[in-house]
Amino acid sequence: KNSHYDTLIGYFTSWITYLVTYCCLPHVQFFNSYACWQSFLLCTEKSKISVSNSSCVCLGMYFLYWSVNLNPETELKRYFGARAVLGDQRPRQRNRQFHRSTWMTSPKDSWPRFSRPGISMTLLESKDGIQYFTFEHSRDYQQVQFKFLDAVESMDPNNIVALLQLNPYHIDSLLQLSDVCRIQEDQEMARDLIERALYSFECAFHPLFSLTSGTSRLDYLRPENRAFYLALYKHMMFLEKRGCPRTALEYCKLILSLDPDSDPLCMLLLVDFLTLRSREYHSLLQLHQDWEEHRNLSQLPNFAFSTALCHFHLSQQEDTDPEESDKQRQIADQMLQDALIMFPGVLMPLLDLCTVQADPAVTSHSFFGPKSQLGQPPALAELTALYVGRTFNLWREAAVMLWLEESVKEVLCRVNAKDPLVEDCQNKRKQRYQSAPRNIHRHVLLSEIKEATSSLPLEVTTQPVMGFDPLPPLDSVISYTRPERQHAGASNESTLSLFFRSLLPNFNLQGGPRQEDDTEVARAGQELNQEVNRLMVAMRDMLANIRFQEPPREDNPYRDEEEWD
Repeated sequence: KNSHYDTLIGYFTSWITYLVTYCCLPHVQFFNSYACWQSFLLCTEKSKISVSNSSCVCLGMYFLYWSVNLNPETELKRYFGARAVLGDQRPRQRNRQFHRSTWMTSPKDSWPRFSRPGISMTLLESKDGIQYFTFEHSRDYQQVQFKFLDAVESMDPNNIVALLQLNPYHIDSLLQLSDVCRIQEDQEMARDLIERALYSFECAFHPLFSLTSGTSRLDYLRPENRAFYLALYKHMMFLEKRGCPRTALEYCKLILSLDPDSDPLCMLLLVDFLTLRSREYHSLLQLHQDWEEHRNLSQLPNFAFSTALCHFHLSQQEDTDPEESDKQRQIADQMLQDALIMFPGVLMPLLDLCTVQADPAVTSHSFFGPKSQLGQPPALAELTALYVGRTFNLWREAAVMLWLEESVKEVLCRVNAKDPLVEDCQNKRKQRYQSAPRNIHRHVLLSEIKEATSSLPLEVTTQPVMGFDPLPPLDSVISYTRPERQHAGASNESTLSLFFRSLLPNFNLQGGPRQEDDTEVARAGQELNQEVNRLMVAMRDMLANIRFQEPPREDNPYRDEEEWD
């Protein structure tokens, strides 16, 4: 008991030291740090274990981290040094027009002057130490939302330009234009638009909403919350491509913490990749150990293979004790063999992307040959393609490939010896993975991994998907509806208009203007493709000529200054 309290005092002292070191942090950051520590104590109390035990099994423990880790500059400083990262920024900060400190993004002088766009956050309830929040749209912001859909529906890019000139921080417009920039390979502009959206969100945070405690929840069923999820996801992917996998991992954990039960963007299919890229091997193994009992993570191909890869890398570390290294290698061998037996369809696509020629004894064997690909259930084929397309570069190392080759040979010996595990896994594959839930389809679409998107079912690939709300939930929680619009005639409603109305809460397909025969449906599909293509061309042209204009400030140019005090 005394040891328990001594350890607790030690952690408390470290926390006080952290606050003293960063005493200049704004109040919101202090609340984040305090919430992080409070959640840590609550988690320890509920888990009934000592604070000194780093293997806390409370789920909230995985989401505890300092807010400073959300800043990519922290990671870049470790790689290149503070002078290289901040050297060209200090002179420009003297004339910055922004005064509010934020964690996720740093406002830029090139941005339009910020004024609250009409987004706020409300605390819905607190239950069992978990706080449930939601974003809300003011009446003015709701009107902007309707104008945004009207502008896209009108097929006139000038309407979107006018909307952005008056509302440069409108979230859905920023998300949609970011996708267009990325398609045009203008990564800098695409990233800037996402950062602007995140800045607008962070300025709307509730004082009790914490990015770091792991106890703040946002319901994806509410349309107002979805844009925050998507902005975080897109920002995370930009960070990973920028060479900041550790920071991207923190954003992945943040997204997962917002709704760990439903996991609407299926971050469990990505967290292993970012953890391996960050070389946080113990973190992934701890997550697998803590969540396996209630989430069956080993039934996901990415966790089955990535945890084995973690043990292998731990066995290769030079500072590891030889006995511990041998132990890790044995665990890695066993886990990789079990993963190959459970998911044999991973091997050949993985070798193909790694440009490795497989042994003829492997390709000709029925277990790893073409039969293993054709016999996969649809959902398993989707998960397999996603994992292979995302992580194949992690398997290209010579040592890793040699280890994989040895494990494949052992698996073939076990298959030929009629190992009972082989038949057991075969039965599991037949019974499970028949259909993937909607959040997995949504994740595959967001990933844009061609190996995975090509395996999506027809009910997903045949419907249009917009970047500001891909595959919206079928049971959305509606807070406001779009007003009825006057149409020239029911038969004049375009297919694109019908699609955009379907994204809105009050859409009712049964209330459509009329029933269409097969010929009309086919013609509508062609019409949709043509209109979407025209829209993309128009948006590209608009983006190349867009200019943000700030509203004139007649009396005091700094009249909004009190907002930041």
